[in-house]
Amino acid sequence: QYTSSDWRSFLKEHNMEISMSRKGNCHDNAVAESFFSLLKKDRVKRRIYKTREEARSEIFEYIEYFYNPKRNHGTNGGLSPNEYERQYYQKLESV
Repeated sequence: QYTSSDWRSFLKEHNMEISMSRKGNCHDNAVAESFFSLLKKDRVKRRIYKTREEARSEIFEYIEYFYNPKRNHGTNGGLSPNEYERQYYQKLESV
C-alpha cells in the first residue's frame, strides 16, 4: 500500500520523500518504530481528541514534557534524549 502509485503521487505532490526500510530488515527504523509505538500506547489510544489542535497539543506535551526529558532509552545508554543531547554537546565543547 505504501508503494502504490497513488501514494507516491501524493508524496510527490506535497514535496515529500518516501521512506521505507530495506526489504527484510526490520531494524532499519527500530528507534522510530519504538517511539511511535509508545506514543500510541501512552497517549493516542487512550483518548478521543475533539479537534486536531487538541491532538497536536497533547502529542507535543507528551514529547516535550515526558518522552524527551524523562524517559530513559536503551539506545542512548539509559539516558533521556535531552540528557543524551546535553552530554553530546558538552563533549563537543571540550574537544
